[in-house]
Amino acid sequence: MTVTAPAARDTPAARVRLLVAVVLVAALTAAVVGLTLPAGLPTADPLPPWARFGIAVAVFGVAQLARLRFRAVAGMVSITWGEAALIVSLYLAPGGWLPAAALLGTGLTWGLMSLAGDRRTAVELVRIAASATVATAAAVAVTTSLGQPFLARPTPSLTLAMLAGAATYLLVSAGLGGLSLTARHGGAVTPPLLAALRGKLLMFVGNVAIGLLVIALIRIDPRWLLLLPPPCWLLQQTYRFRLRAEGERRTWRAFAEATGTLNQLDERGVATAAVTGALVLFQASVVHVHVLRVDGRWRRYHGAAGGQVVAGDGPPPDASVPETGEPDPGGHELLRPLTVGATLVGELRIRLAGSVAPTESERDAFAAFGDALAAALHDAATHRELRLVTERSSYEAVHDPLTGLVNRTALLARGDEALRQLAHGRPVALLLLDVNHFKEVNDTLGHTAGDRLLQQTANRLGALIRPGDLLGRLGGDEFAVLMTTLPVVDRGSAPTAYALRRAREVVERLAAPIEVAGVRMSTEVSVGVVVAGAGTADLTELLRRADIAMYQAKAGGGSVAAYDSSRDDASTDQLTLLAELREALTVEDQLFLALQPAVDLTTGAPTGVEALVRWRHPRRGLLTPAEFVGPVEHSEQLGAFTRYILDKALTVAAGWARDGLDVPISVNVSARSLLDPRLPTEIADALRRHQVPPHRLVLEITETVVMSELEVVDEVLAALRATGVQIAVDDFGTGFSSLTFLTRVPVDEVKVDRSFVGRMADSPQAAAIVRTTVGLAQELGLRVVAEGVETAEQRLALAELGCTSAQGYHFFKPMPADKIGTVLGSLLDTATANVFPLRADGAS
Repeated sequence: MTVTAPAARDTPAARVRLLVAVVLVAALTAAVVGLTLPAGLPTADPLPPWARFGIAVAVFGVAQLARLRFRAVAGMVSITWGEAALIVSLYLAPGGWLPAAALLGTGLTWGLMSLAGDRRTAVELVRIAASATVATAAAVAVTTSLGQPFLARPTPSLTLAMLAGAATYLLVSAGLGGLSLTARHGGAVTPPLLAALRGKLLMFVGNVAIGLLVIALIRIDPRWLLLLPPPCWLLQQTYRFRLRAEGERRTWRAFAEATGTLNQLDERGVATAAVTGALVLFQASVVHVHVLRVDGRWRRYHGAAGGQVVAGDGPPPDASVPETGEPDPGGHELLRPLTVGATLVGELRIRLAGSVAPTESERDAFAAFGDALAAALHDAATHRELRLVTERSSYEAVHDPLTGLVNRTALLARGDEALRQLAHGRPVALLLLDVNHFKEVNDTLGHTAGDRLLQQTANRLGALIRPGDLLGRLGGDEFAVLMTTLPVVDRGSAPTAYALRRAREVVERLAAPIEVAGVRMSTEVSVGVVVAGAGTADLTELLRRADIAMYQAKAGGGSVAAYDSSRDDASTDQLTLLAELREALTVEDQLFLALQPAVDLTTGAPTGVEALVRWRHPRRGLLTPAEFVGPVEHSEQLGAFTRYILDKALTVAAGWARDGLDVPISVNVSARSLLDPRLPTEIADALRRHQVPPHRLVLEITETVVMSELEVVDEVLAALRATGVQIAVDDFGTGFSSLTFLTRVPVDEVKVDRSFVGRMADSPQAAAIVRTTVGLAQELGLRVVAEGVETAEQRLALAELGCTSAQGYHFFKPMPADKIGTVLGSLLDTATANVFPLRADGAS
């Protein structure tokens, strides 16, 4: 069996020559040594020695002529009748002569075949002859060590000896072929060698049988050999048919796998799969896939056996190779233009391994593979164009085509989403800008100049945007900026003052002269400003208010104006709501508390109860705090409302005390309430009136309080601490100075905002904030309560982080005051007593 490889330019020639030299030396040594060994010829031999040697040379030569070839990875595999020649020669000639006979017979035969058109190099011819010689020498050594078959009567033992020699010949020749492939390509040679051995197995058995049959006929009567050519020819055809059938079966199986991998949606994936699949399917040495893109540029993908697929832009493929799929003069290369209908999408080229021209079956497979590749590339290009169109349509659906800013629809959607992500009540601002005298620019300089003015205005606004801002064009000459990172207080000013300062900065920057259509001009704008708490109004409502403010700016002759609800006819509903609240504070059946326990994550014992206010409105139905607390906080009724809720909470706490339930109750206090110096006294009076110990009352304040620089806030907080009530910071982590808050305001409890708890599993940032908050609280001796716990997974994660308490729907929903006592008693009865104080001794 002979394995030959294509003469590739990137083959390490030095390694190949070194291997050939070693094998040649071994072959010559075996031939010379064999000829010097005693021949053991019989004294009455009817044939002279030179005749017997010549017969052996002829037998080895004829065996090489009857070869069958098939393509394998990186080379052609030729299988011959070498084992039959070996067995016959072992009987007809002394074993020592056979290496020399194999060298001459194989070398002469392959040399003549090369001259006749096989086009073998001298190095390749030497390697083939030397490999056959070494394999013969090894086979002779194995056979003669087990018996002496020369002119001997065949016996079972001699038959087994010759069978062992034939097997040695097969393995050694295959092994030397594998070493040759390794020297040439450096890749794994096991797959092609196993394929060759599988193809040779049936022929090996037949060769051994033919060899033994020839020996038997010679011993009976040599004339019987004249009847042997027809059976040998039939056997050769059987071999050829079996190899062809196996090859075609393997080819179409590989074809199905290769074409299946082409089913991808991107060009690179299709081309890479084509190169990889063609290398395996056609046992090619090199594959090139040239792709013609929609823009007329060519993209080239190529790969070699055992290597990676390389891609790069390049010129159109060389058309010197005929497009009929015929082999080129320098080797066997197939080319097929890739077309879908009349549309050219690319070109496929493969260079086949070895010097054997492709068969008709291979050409058919190549054509079918090319058509499948063309369809796959066309589908990938179509999918890419559809994706680009979809992306462009999606982009145009949410962007203004003139300025590239988000349009009104996208601004409303993204703005509302941004508001939902913020903590309830966190201040946000919306600036609505209108370009003054824009109509005059259009009428005087033309619409092109007007478009240019809008583009420059958009660019300038984009340069003024800060992280967290959302800029969009509403249409015409109107722009809007949503600011979600608005600080609560800036240098003692209210949030509205900060937003107004930003608006004036925008006006000043836009007023800088620019040149439009050769005319130097200054862009004047009117800006309406509205500030509101997140969750109190959607973006549509904020735009409505900002639009009112903008027209107030135009009417007042200024550039900037803040929203004034007194000039908003639509705000009468809010005024009505406040009037109805005043009435609700005088009755007992409208405003009520919904109480939600917080539980210890270790024992399940209650660690506190938060009082949440609800309004059972006689006309509007049940209202949540988001629907009425905001207006209350900005009205004169805040004090009365706070006292009302505090009185109801302490009434509940007093009932718990009479029942022996030592559980604190938490009440939310507005930041604006801390501006009232009477608050500490009012709370102390309420505690005495209800006979509730101060430590059982927890006042929840937001960390936005720390941004205030008013002394009254510090004085109120200090007075509250002096009464003995506990202070908890609500929505911790959502403000701007969480660490500053803990150093400035002495607190007992930290409540982790529900937005971080809910996103803890999916957001590493949220998990890090929770972990840091818990660790910081533990270091400061504070108790941590996680809000909004809704799943067992969140509860487990919080417990692993060291969080001691939690509240949320996973444990209890808010419940009426008449049911909470029973729940607390049940929790205390079933839990291990492990209720920690809200603040460790000495902590601040």
